[in-house]
Amino acid sequence: MGVQVSVESLSKWRGIRSWNERMNLAVTYPPSHAEFIARCHAAGQQRPTPLLLQYGPGDYNCLHQDLYGEHVFALQVAILLSQPGEDFQGGELVLTEQRPRMQSRAHVVALNRGDAVIFAVNQRPVAGARGFYRVTLRHGVSVLHSGKRHTLGVIFHDAQ
Repeated sequence: MGVQVSVESLSKWRGIRSWNERMNLAVTYPPSHAEFIARCHAAGQQRPTPLLLQYGPGDYNCLHQDLYGEHVFALQVAILLSQPGEDFQGGELVLTEQRPRMQSRAHVVALNRGDAVIFAVNQRPVAGARGFYRVTLRHGVSVLHSGKRHTLGVIFHDAQ
């Protein structure tokens, strides 16, 4: 129930509804998450996508995007379920931004147990000197040195 409320809040958030317009994309989001999931299902995207991830020593997750079909909700959430420094060492969340005609930029996101980060699944608009431009995001996890790291990933579109 709590996740459903969050999804409805995200889909009604004024900013997210204007993202595609700012990036000159024709895709629009319906008023409710249930309608968006119905759109996914009509396109054959019927597999739920929430993930419970466990990393052990030496594990990592390459930079990637969680694109599982034609219909993609713009945001996703990662919630850290373990405590850095106590439960594991290493294993930082890494976000990269690929900007047009510029070098990519990496961000390491420091999280504690229970912290959540909301980030773009694919692209996000950035205000530039001549209007908005698209920045492509990828995310991953650096090498875990010791212990176990658990994360809940919530992706708001279903997969094929």
